Amino acid sequence: MNKRLWEKGKELDKKILSYTAGNDHELDARLVKYDIRASIAHARMLSSKGYLKADECEQLINQLNLLSDSFEAKQWGITLEDEDCHTALENQLGQALGTIGEKIHLGRSRNDQVLAALRLYLIDVCDHITELSSELANAITLLGDSHPNISLPGYTHMQPAMPSTITLWASGYATEIERNAKHFQLIKKRISLNPLGSAAGYGTPGLDLDRDLVTRELGFNETQEPATSVQLSRGKAEASIAFECTLLLSDISKLCADLVLFNSQEYSFIKLSDSITTGSSIMPQKKNPDIFELGRSAVSIPMSATQEILMISAKLTSGYHRDLQRIKAPLFRAIDITSDTLEVLVIALKNVTFLPDNIKLDRSLFATEEAYNLVKIKGISFREAYREIAKKYND
Repeated sequence: MNKRLWEKGKELDKKILSYTAGNDHELDARLVKYDIRASIAHARMLSSKGYLKADECEQLINQLNLLSDSFEAKQWGITLEDEDCHTALENQLGQALGTIGEKIHLGRSRNDQVLAALRLYLIDVCDHITELSSELANAITLLGDSHPNISLPGYTHMQPAMPSTITLWASGYATEIERNAKHFQLIKKRISLNPLGSAAGYGTPGLDLDRDLVTRELGFNETQEPATSVQLSRGKAEASIAFECTLLLSDISKLCADLVLFNSQEYSFIKLSDSITTGSSIMPQKKNPDIFELGRSAVSIPMSATQEILMISAKLTSGYHRDLQRIKAPLFRAIDITSDTLEVLVIALKNVTFLPDNIKLDRSLFATEEAYNLVKIKGISFREAYREIAKKYND
């Protein structure tokens, strides 16, 4: 029989359990390995301070590693009765090791336990999104480089404005995506704080814990102090990541909008391979750029997630509140859509080909260059040259 960590022998109404637990038991699958890492570090610290015997610590670590492997092999899972991965893991330890398994929770609360696992996960997320962003930037660069010296109209107000090239168009997107990726590394530094040992938000009076040892074990940059600051920081890292996902997908949205436009029959600047287009159930001739249409709209998800996270954490008093549990779902949505979009666009861009014969540059696109030439030839001011060229194109 699974027991929740807070149980005192009283039965909880099933509707209440379902509402308060929400879908954490489903969301938490991605956090299990991080909770195990944190639990191993916590066990070693307890052993170093004499709260665990050496053989007890060894048994706990061995069992935690076994549980990690068996979870990956889907030999056990997280149920609604567990509420979350942290309870499920402790239940597994208790079933395997009896009272030794129950010793793991000394000196920590689910509050700092949840946050430790989440931060370890988010650090990996920052690295993963950075890596995927670099892959996409490279794919965009390759698309530009594969069409060297091919002209492309540059647009302002959706009208042809100045001459550009496919390489120049691509390099702008690649550069901005790389810049956005660097922001995730800044977030990574900001969240590399060890919350373990802050417990429910007020430390562990009466216990002599070595929080810095856990910090070193887990690779955090520093121990988060004071303990009361830990719960105050909830929502900040989550909102920051969702916001940076928004900025990244904003650039990707523009990229996809360009490609949808370039693919239209009126433009016909590009050709998409059959492997990335869909069809119509009624119109036999259709080859639809669904992948880029969905990429164009993906930004709406982290954008709304950012607002959701900020609204949940705003106006709460100090200390822990159960409201904070609701941050997890929008955070994961923002992360997942960002990762999925980056991955699929790398594939899609390899199946885009520009059609130079269909790209025409009207002579009006060179009006600014003509004005510059007048300045160089006649030595007149740019404003005078501007007026002279304007007459040419507007009379």
